[in-house]
Amino acid sequence: MEVESNNKRATNGGGRHSTPPAESDSKESSVERELNGEIQAVELNGSGAGGGGHSNGHIKKPLPVEDGRIKRKAKRLIQRQNSGSGSPNQTNGNGAAAAGGGGAIALPLAVNGILPSPGGYVVPHRRWKNSRRSRNLNRGRGLPKKGGAGGKGVWGLPGSEALAEVYEDENDPNYDSECNDRNVELREVITEITPEEFFKLAEPIVLEYYEHGDTHEVALSFDEILQGPLREHITSILVEIAMDHKDSQREMTSVLISDLYGRVITGKDIEKGFNMLLANLPDLILDTPEAPIMLGNFMARAVADDCIPPKFVDKSEEELRHLELGEHAEQALRRADSLLHKQVWAHLDNVWGMGGPLRPVKTITKQMELLLKEYISSRDVAEAQRCLRALEVPHYHHELVYEAIVMTLESLSQTTEEAMCELLKQLDLTCLVLPAGMEQGFMRVFDDMADIVLDVPLAYIILDRFVERCNRAGFLTDKIINNVPSRGRKRFVSEGDGGHVKPATLPIRD
Repeated sequence: MEVESNNKRATNGGGRHSTPPAESDSKESSVERELNGEIQAVELNGSGAGGGGHSNGHIKKPLPVEDGRIKRKAKRLIQRQNSGSGSPNQTNGNGAAAAGGGGAIALPLAVNGILPSPGGYVVPHRRWKNSRRSRNLNRGRGLPKKGGAGGKGVWGLPGSEALAEVYEDENDPNYDSECNDRNVELREVITEITPEEFFKLAEPIVLEYYEHGDTHEVALSFDEILQGPLREHITSILVEIAMDHKDSQREMTSVLISDLYGRVITGKDIEKGFNMLLANLPDLILDTPEAPIMLGNFMARAVADDCIPPKFVDKSEEELRHLELGEHAEQALRRADSLLHKQVWAHLDNVWGMGGPLRPVKTITKQMELLLKEYISSRDVAEAQRCLRALEVPHYHHELVYEAIVMTLESLSQTTEEAMCELLKQLDLTCLVLPAGMEQGFMRVFDDMADIVLDVPLAYIILDRFVERCNRAGFLTDKIINNVPSRGRKRFVSEGDGGHVKPATLPIRD
């Protein structure tokens, strides 16, 4: 047979295997069956590695046989070397020689698909089992599967839960056709704010303005929340909030309306705002009984600041009856008209008065004197307390105590003493004048008695009587009582002391 003859030539002519003829004949049938059934060696480029060459270039080449076993090539990894650098005596892992000087060298066989280490050590199977490296040694770069996304039972790449799903299954029970419709066009919709919601947004801005007094900041805040139809509500909101505060905040509100004019609101918006307030006066009076007078002051101040024309408040009786505004609205318009009848409008700059911090000390003192004189004539304690609150100078209330005591000493009247004692008692009970202010006012009088006695010779006697009356009323401290001064007199020889001055350890009064 041809295979048998080729095998003999390969074994005899190559000279690489020196098997005895008898032993090769006995095993020739088994080698021939395996060569015909399983293994076919093909020599590339028509050159054989063994004996003589043939012209057809295709010769069936047997595998090396040693000790009755066929040495097969490792099918996974093959180390190829150049013909010039290869050594014909290189051996594989089992000690077998490689066929041909420049051919391929067979590497050790893999155990269960895992190559042994160069030293012959095979990595344990469980360590390879837990490894995430790819099992496909012929492909890929040996990186983890799925780019680190893991395999079975793993959630995926970090951050992949935030990615939108490209595919959505319509058979999914959680599938919503309305939300996942690809034909929906989204547009920006700006919701309109109701006047009630605008009032809630504007109130914190106005209250904060009362703290810092920056009209520019208020204008920027209104630009952020303001919409066209709500501009006419700004004036009404500002005035309504100011009615619940003091005159100093009302003055700041008038300044704010003047600064917002032409920038945030127009004259027409201010007129519409005042019309809203005129129509809403019956409800405002429930919380603020003086609302018509306050609204008239606001309108007169707006006219003086050139925010609205004078004809807005200058209405005849016929026009008022035609408008049917109501009794309270007519009162507010008359108040504004009466303030504008004067030729000069400079007095309208102080229509709310001047705030305590902005007012000179002499002006405050003069107003306190007028307050006390009015109280002596009327004996109205509530009105005196209201006027004192309107001054908004709690840190200067000791001046009122001082002026009250001096006025009592100069009056030389027990009726005035009783009235002033009652006023100071009520101011102490209502905490309008704190104990520190009361004590400071009395101590100032004690220090100035040397000058007061020049104008009022009986000042020491009246002061002792007034302090005793106030002490019975129960609003003086021990410090005030212990520091009451008394005027000494010249002592005579007949009194037994020879005119000598008594020791300083004894009280002067004794």
